[in-house]
Amino acid sequence: MLKAKDIMTKDVVVVKLSTTVHELAKILVNNRISGAPVVDDTGKLLGMVTENDLIDQNKRFHIPTVIHLFDAFITIDQASVRQQIKKMTGTTVADIYSPDPIALSEDTPLDEIAAIMSEKKVHLLPVLKDNRITGVIGKMDIIKGVSS
Repeated sequence: MLKAKDIMTKDVVVVKLSTTVHELAKILVNNRISGAPVVDDTGKLLGMVTENDLIDQNKRFHIPTVIHLFDAFITIDQASVRQQIKKMTGTTVADIYSPDPIALSEDTPLDEIAAIMSEKKVHLLPVLKDNRITGVIGKMDIIKGVSS
């Protein structure tokens, strides 16, 4: 059975919280990657940022404050609305990244990786050894692993 260490991309491109959204877009395009781990100055994993986070900045967003349904008024979760607005107007990775990512160990089996991606709807997972990033696994890494 293949494990994370067998299929992961070892040359990991990382970004910092202070990386601008514009710089992030260039990094993703120039490296032909779909996302990157977000790390602090010591290299500690803080989260993940992906092309979906950049796409979310350009979507339309309608903000209803109250919905009228069957003679009832339902208020909208204002914290959720604030978070979406912050993400859409963000200028740095700190504004748009997803904190607390699901991380794998180098010994995580392929079937578990595939299950996590499918069930959690995440498509880029960091691989850690001794709390340090040693790789990342994306959808294409799984496909390459299965095909070999």
